[in-house]
Amino acid sequence: MRVLVVEDFEVLATAIGSGLRREGMARVRALGRRSAPALPPTLAGGDVTLDPSRRVAFRAGRRLDLSPKEFAVLECLLAAGGRVVSAEELLERAWDEAADPFTTAVKTTIRRLRAKLGDPPVIHTVREGGYRIGEA
Repeated sequence: MRVLVVEDFEVLATAIGSGLRREGMARVRALGRRSAPALPPTLAGGDVTLDPSRRVAFRAGRRLDLSPKEFAVLECLLAAGGRVVSAEELLERAWDEAADPFTTAVKTTIRRLRAKLGDPPVIHTVREGGYRIGEA
């Protein structure tokens, strides 16, 4: 039996290769060129940091207990680097294509995320624009 694994994140590819070798898969090799990981190692905004590869987020050193949607929304906002992110963009990036564009899911998730982040506020609402992390 042959197994094909394609992984562009070098650390993960190495771990998978080691596991396959341990299980007796003799022909493990790398093909193609090695590239940098697609996701940055960490995202930050003020005292909020997020590590996409480990799926963890912190505020002032305190680990945040976030749902998958809250994590995805925070990741989108931090990746924007202070740019305003519309509710529609958050809906497209954090939910699937079947999400109702008239839902209050984004507002509800932002409210829960703000509560978990605590004071002082990190996520700011930009009237008729969306949300951003950074200066109010």
